[in-house]
Amino acid sequence: MTRLRDRFAALAGRLGAAAGDPPAVADSLLAAWGQPARHYHGLEHLADCLARLDEAPGSAAEHDVIAAALWFHDAVYDPRTDDNEERSAAWAMHALQTLGVPSEVCADVARLVLLTRHDSAPRDAAGRLLCDIDLSILGRPQAEFDQYDRQIRAEYAWVPDEAYRVGRRRVLQAFLERRPLFQTEYFRRRYEAAARANLERAVAALGSAA
Repeated sequence: MTRLRDRFAALAGRLGAAAGDPPAVADSLLAAWGQPARHYHGLEHLADCLARLDEAPGSAAEHDVIAAALWFHDAVYDPRTDDNEERSAAWAMHALQTLGVPSEVCADVARLVLLTRHDSAPRDAAGRLLCDIDLSILGRPQAEFDQYDRQIRAEYAWVPDEAYRVGRRRVLQAFLERRPLFQTEYFRRRYEAAARANLERAVAALGSAA
């Protein structure tokens, strides 16, 4: 937690923060990410996304804007609503503005957060990298993917099995039908084949569920 808090404070400085209290904003974000009902979309997911960004190619300036978007992309997460990305983007805009980050940077971070709805292919390099990072769990080893799948089910524990099966199958099938699934060469080379195998297996299991 301390490492993440310090990381956000340093990031805010690189983005041009000239006011406010970056550690306090970090604490608010960490409290949101740390909510106990977040079985998957929690602190581990945030830390993993930042680690994937650290490994990816790209300029330092581009990485900083993407890092800010990663910090905010699931800052608001309520599986019972469908406006999480919009509310997270609004939080990003407000929080970064209070820190004195330049308005164009605030707007770009908010724009990137909205891309994590994953309802269309990003058109810019930063958006493609951000979305690939967020979806990289799909291409992890089978045991890790299966754990993620169980964690998502736990986040939707109130949904009856049949309704969940239908909805989850629709989501995973939509990802499977994307060609390619990953938009950057780096993530495509690293995760595409495994992601397709994981998704095909998960979709088949959901299709045969009672």
